[in-house]
Amino acid sequence: MVDPIHSLAFSIEANRGVYAVLLGSGVSKAARIPTGWEITLDLVRKLAALYGELCEPDPELWYAAKFGKGADYSDLLDVLVKTPAERQQLLRAYWEPNEVEREEGAKQPTAAHRAIAELVVHGFVKVIITTNFDRLIESALVDAGVVPTILSSPDQVQGALPLIHTQCCLFKVHGDYLDTRIRNAPKELATYPTEFDQLLDRIFDEFGLVVCGWSADWDGALRNAILRASSRRFATYWAVSGEASDEARRLIAHRDAHVVQIKDADMFFQSIQRSVESLEQFSRPHPLSIEAAVASLKRYLSEPRYRIQLADLVDEVVDRIVEVTSSQTFAADGGPAPTNAFATARVRGYEAACSTLLAMAPIGGFWAEEDHYHVWQRALERLSIVRGGGYPRWLELQRYPGTLLLYALGLGLVEAGRLKFLGRLFVTTVHKENREDFPAVQLLPPFCLFDGGGEVARFLEGMDRRHAPLNDWLHTNLRQVAKRLIPSDDRYTYVFDQLEILMALGFANHAKRTKDKSH
Repeated sequence: MVDPIHSLAFSIEANRGVYAVLLGSGVSKAARIPTGWEITLDLVRKLAALYGELCEPDPELWYAAKFGKGADYSDLLDVLVKTPAERQQLLRAYWEPNEVEREEGAKQPTAAHRAIAELVVHGFVKVIITTNFDRLIESALVDAGVVPTILSSPDQVQGALPLIHTQCCLFKVHGDYLDTRIRNAPKELATYPTEFDQLLDRIFDEFGLVVCGWSADWDGALRNAILRASSRRFATYWAVSGEASDEARRLIAHRDAHVVQIKDADMFFQSIQRSVESLEQFSRPHPLSIEAAVASLKRYLSEPRYRIQLADLVDEVVDRIVEVTSSQTFAADGGPAPTNAFATARVRGYEAACSTLLAMAPIGGFWAEEDHYHVWQRALERLSIVRGGGYPRWLELQRYPGTLLLYALGLGLVEAGRLKFLGRLFVTTVHKENREDFPAVQLLPPFCLFDGGGEVARFLEGMDRRHAPLNDWLHTNLRQVAKRLIPSDDRYTYVFDQLEILMALGFANHAKRTKDKSH
């Protein structure tokens, strides 16, 4: 099964600006922001203190007994403070960090808010709906250079530009904390102004939806808006930490939503952002299309006089791979740990970056002459370099483009019987940082790529129970690039197996030489 986060990332990248994001209080939980109801109860405690009475253990019950009605945010503010300035000062403490909280990183935009802001910057998200009173998403957007159109009252909605003409529309359906008209009492959450309903109807009809941090338990008007929408033109993804509530399950069923089990909002949105950015990077048109590159390669292979052009062509394609794989997307430090979702995404990222070269390599190997050897050896050496520091598994995976090239070239060489060149490839020097140089056959085969014996390879989707996970992965994923040279599936498997046997023999031969030298 495809990870739903990968599916969502593909949908967002392929349908720029089509997905709206619905954020509940769970997204601000990591910032230690209280919910509207938690603030109401705290105001009740302050009011009880003014009366010199204890309201614990049930402030809500105390308030109802004292005043004969349910606790109401606006009523409490009117009692506790009398001017807008006083009201603003009272509320700031709930949402704005003091010195200690700022040092602790509390009440400031979280990783989730910043990841969403990055998606907005690149045009992947244009509409954000939130039930939160805080201004964390606004702060994250402004920090990222986006000035959002903020809608939190009927008059703002009525006078707003059409959604298509805004870089980002932030719809605060329950209001803003500096406005006493925020909605948090059950009666206030049961219905919305007509202007709100009309805008929500448009959004839920015209946009896909990503829901995170919203339980759906208390917000009747928002639930009804989702239930009114019958459109299924774009998918709904509902992120759940633990079990979804009964109300959430009802909405999930109505929207036929994809449920995404998450640890927390930060990891969820960071995963989406990284995956979408990776897909965007690899979806950009290559300056030299695959078909054009293959056609040029065939022409340059046809006559010795084109050897310089051949070298330039291969170098240009390798330059592009090095440029892409040296970007922050493939950073070995500061990014995600090598888990299933991230390992698969990164491996597929390397494969996408190498797609043009992989289409060329089997043909280049099949028709290789001695004058061409150094061109491909130089490419293999450049694609096998490990750069910088960070997670050991991510560092080891930096040599994966070299592994791909060794296999793709090797398939062509074995099919053509050019084993002399295959032997030259095996002894191509690969630099190992802070250690002696090694021949490619001792570092690039799947059983050598990871010092831990293939732990990362078992993270790949569908490979967790395989005895030789990366070998099986390569066999499946290189089939298409070898198809124009080896049309038969049975013949492909035979050639692939031959290549791996020769690789194992080459490894054993060089390992023996190394051992003999040490004695």
